Formats: sequence, structure tokens, C-alpha cells
Amino acid sequence: MVILLLAILFVLLALSVPIAVALGLATSIIILIDGRTPMNLLPQITFNSINSFPLMAIPFFVMAGTIMEFGGISKRIIRVANLLVGNVAGGLGIVAVVASMLFASISGSGIATTAALGSILIPSMIKKGYDRGFAGALQAVSGELGAIIPPSISMIVYGVAGGVSIGSMFIAGFLPGFLIGISLIIGVYIIAKIRGYQGETEKLTFREKVRVVLDAVPALFMAVIILGGIYGGIFTPTEASAIATAYALIIAFFVYKEMGLKDLLPAFAQSMITSSIVLFIVMNAGFFSHYLAHENVPRIVTGFFVDKFDSSFMFLLVINIVLLITGMFLDGVTAMILLAPILVPVAVSLGIDPVHFGIVMVVNLAIGMCTPPVGVNLFVASDIAKVSLEYISRKLLPLLIILIADLMLISYLPDISLFLVRLLQ
Repeated sequence: MVILLLAILFVLLALSVPIAVALGLATSIIILIDGRTPMNLLPQITFNSINSFPLMAIPFFVMAGTIMEFGGISKRIIRVANLLVGNVAGGLGIVAVVASMLFASISGSGIATTAALGSILIPSMIKKGYDRGFAGALQAVSGELGAIIPPSISMIVYGVAGGVSIGSMFIAGFLPGFLIGISLIIGVYIIAKIRGYQGETEKLTFREKVRVVLDAVPALFMAVIILGGIYGGIFTPTEASAIATAYALIIAFFVYKEMGLKDLLPAFAQSMITSSIVLFIVMNAGFFSHYLAHENVPRIVTGFFVDKFDSSFMFLLVINIVLLITGMFLDGVTAMILLAPILVPVAVSLGIDPVHFGIVMVVNLAIGMCTPPVGVNLFVASDIAKVSLEYISRKLLPLLIILIADLMLISYLPDISLFLVRLLQ
């Protein structure tokens, strides 16, 4: 039946049926053919896939990111990043990376990071003489940090699907995110030197610099509240997401005053659409995973890998290849829900820490967000840059090499992920 399930799913995908619908429909058809599960249980099974307190963080973090975009918070983060690194070679490109790191520590979403910052930075880079494709590719790659630096929606989904502490995942994401950010900064600097991309020439007075920093303090303090509250044991990641939304509203309405009542409906509508898409995917992917678990597929897969690979080294190598390919065709949330319940037991049986393995999965699938043919960050960036997907994909190559090199380091040096977890625990 599992083979038939996969065959039906493949046919539906070949017919361009959306992945969430294909997963739910294929599983429903198989359950109907199988006849062992009463059809009246299907709504309960699908509802249970999203009936999770940690998953409530997703719509709140999406809303917080949207408010940051509407309320001028992202604009101020860019100004601070520009103040820090804008005057070096490739300054605007480096600003894209630094601003993405700062924005990621608040939004939790790679797509939100790409859209909110890209709408400002990509046109600015193009005006500065950057190649359109490179500007878009750089922002798409930088945006993936939103899925790696905590708080991260991908980590929340992994924690729920794999039964791993979300708090530990958040702690573990800091150093890998920092490593990727620094690597991209070095790469952009080298490329800028070769291509002649200059930094900002405008000099700010000391008073102007102080004004830029002070103006951004309320925005940056949002990250302190979210992460400090979680790690200080004051509130859970889900509660932190609600607090982040409330704080963003207060800042946007009463401090920066760039958002009014007329902006609430568009912001809420955009957030609801994004959240509903993500949760619809989670629901149907969870339904699909439920059937696989019912057919003992995780146990069979675990046995296969344990028999074939007697070392964690080879297992990680194979899984990295599988996940990189998977990320090219499935969005990260879907892939996480489908694969985490199957792969986590295998990793644990081979002596791999589940938190470390989670970071490996998150980084892998984050790379998929900016690789063709279905990389969502790439679509967003190409639309803003006004270039074709083919053109922006060609400009992506040197940045992709950097990401894969970082992935190998994170995979085979577990202390990059686990050092802070062990230190704080």
C-alpha cells in the first residue's frame, strides 16, 4: 500500500496538483482502498496534525514579521546594518546579510526576511551598480537565515514532528546561523572586490549616527524580549510569538507611527493567507505521516539505514544529499513534517544528537528555499529584481557553494550546534 501511496502522490504532483492537496488526497484514496480505517476518523486525524500548542507560534511569528514590514521596523534595521558595514567594499551586499541576521532574530521566517528586506535592498543594490541577478540571489540566500537563526518556524515544526525540545533547537541555531552569516559576508566582500562594487561614500556625522542607532533601539529590543524571555524561562516560544506580535504593534503604532488603523486589515489579511497556507501544508503532511507511521515505515527505514550504514559519517553524507535534493522540490515545512519522524529515530540509533540532527535538517531545507525549481526565496527575490528565475539561478552558484561548505562543517562538527546547548544546560 505504501508503494501505491507514493505512486498516486507522484502522479498528482506530475499533474501539478499543489503539494498540500496531493498529500491529503493521496492518503485519503489509500485509506479508502485499504478499508481498515473508518472514513469518519479522517477529520480527527487531520485536525490532530495541527492541534499543537507549539504550532500556534507560526501565525504569531508570521504576523510579527508582517507588522515589521508595514510598520517601518525593517527599514530601521537596514539603517543600523548600513551604519555598521555599509562603507566597506560591497557594503550594500554585506548590509543585506547583516540586516537579515538581525531581522531573523525577530521574524522566524525566511520568506518574510527576504520579502521585507529585499523590497528595499534589492533596488538599492541595483542603483549602486550591482548585477540584478546577483542582488536578487544574495537577498534570497541571506533570507534563508530567517529559517536558521532563532526564533525559527522551521525549528518549531521540527521540534513538534521529531519530539525534540524547541528551546534547545533555538539555542543550537545561534552559532550555525552566525557561521553562515559570516561566511556570506566574506564571500560578498571577495566578489565585490573582483567586480568593483563600492561601499557607501556618504559620511554621517557622529550625531547622525547616534540618531540612527537610537531610532532603531525599540526595533532591536524586540529580539531581546523574545529570546531573553524564552531562555530566561519567563515564557514559552509560543507565548513569545504572541508577545512579539503585540510589541511590534505597539512600536509600529505608537513609537514609529508608520502604521494606522487603515493598515491593519491588509497586514492581517497578508498574515492570515501566509499562516493558513503553512498550516494547511502541516495538516496534510501530518495526515500523510500518520499513515506512514501506521504502516511502520519509520521502523522499516530505521532498520534499512542501520543495516546499510554502520557509521554516522556515511549516514550524514547520504542524508545531506537526500535533503538537498528534497529541498529543491518540497518546501521546508512539508519536508520537515514528512521526514523528521522517519529520520530522527535513525539518527539517534547511530549516536547522533537529535538537536544536532535537527540543525542539519533545518540548514539543508533552508538552502532549498533559495534553489530552483521551487525555492520560494528565489521566486520572491527574482520578482523584486525583475529578472527571470533562470538568470538569478546562474548568479546563485558562488553563494550556494558557500552554503554547502557551511552545511558540511555543521554536519561533521556537532559542537557548532551543541556548544551553547551544553553550556546553558
